[in-house]
Amino acid sequence: MSMAAIMTGEQWALIDPKHFRDVMGSYPTGVCVVTAQGEQGERWGLAVGSFTSISLDPPLVGFLPDKRSRSWERMAETGRFCVNVLGADQLATCQRFASRHEDKFEGISHGTSPGGLPLLDDVLAWIECDIERTVELGDHLLVVGAVRAMQRMTGDSPLIFYRGGYHMLAGIDGTLT
Repeated sequence: MSMAAIMTGEQWALIDPKHFRDVMGSYPTGVCVVTAQGEQGERWGLAVGSFTSISLDPPLVGFLPDKRSRSWERMAETGRFCVNVLGADQLATCQRFASRHEDKFEGISHGTSPGGLPLLDDVLAWIECDIERTVELGDHLLVVGAVRAMQRMTGDSPLIFYRGGYHMLAGIDGTLT
């Protein structure tokens, strides 16, 4: 098991990866499926919980795929991607795109974005991007996308990942928002 070291005063403390994951799981994240399409019409996608807005001017977004991701390796070659923000009722879609299924789009209803990228049906929002840059950071990559088109769709409640499980967004009073 690998352990990361951090500096605490004059000493180095080892951080167990399991403990790191447990502590970081205290921060909820939304869930997206990032899609791309090759020149011959081949489609790829992967589920991510690391999507974020980076800059308003210029409009930039980012996500962090695992460096070993076979899907991302193929997607990166296209030079662009589409982020599909999943709703709370799209857990099965998330699970499909998080799997190693050969054709992740099999049985998944979808169309295309204005730029011709796979756009999943019934998502809360989509963001179409050109790859601005990719930076290697530890065991992941930071993929920065320059936003070319985007749209908020219908739907209220996003799919949330928190402490190792999927959840729906609830308001302070417990009602779904």
